Amino acid sequence: MSPRLATLFAATLATGLAAGVFALYAHTIMPGLGTTDDRTFVGAFQAIDKAIINPLFMLTFFGALVLTGVAGLLHLRDDARPALPWIAVAFALYLVAVVITMTVNVPLNDAIKAAGDPERIADLAAVRADFHEGRWVAWNVVRTVLSTAAFGCLAWALVVGARTTADGTAAPAAPSPAAVTRAG
Repeated sequence: MSPRLATLFAATLATGLAAGVFALYAHTIMPGLGTTDDRTFVGAFQAIDKAIINPLFMLTFFGALVLTGVAGLLHLRDDARPALPWIAVAFALYLVAVVITMTVNVPLNDAIKAAGDPERIADLAAVRADFHEGRWVAWNVVRTVLSTAAFGCLAWALVVGARTTADGTAAPAAPSPAAVTRAG
């Protein structure tokens, strides 16, 4: 496997893992926490948020963006261009998901963590209300959709990239993301 395809594969894998994390929050974690009392919600959310800040998640979360950018740069050569539009769209989609995470979800996470130990919080309902659970959930759904779409674009870029023959000539090109959008 060429370094170009290996990087694209790694970008696809990392983006898929990140999309899976966001999706897990959307369909399991937040709906489950949403049914709990205030003490359980605050304590569990704090514990989950503390646990997710680990090297593996950080490598996956930021690595997906970096690897997609590098994959795009490696596909700038003429013989690799058929995959480039898909990689560029994936990069843009995932970049928006990262920006949402850093500007919406992380500040809300930090605010609930700053409330302190749930055993020492006098008004847990106020802490939960100040967390803006509905806002967190809604923006998480947006980043789930964006990162999943980015994963799909990268997966298709792999298909397009694999169609390039060993002698450097491109196989028949797949439609661009714009053509797919216009057609469907």
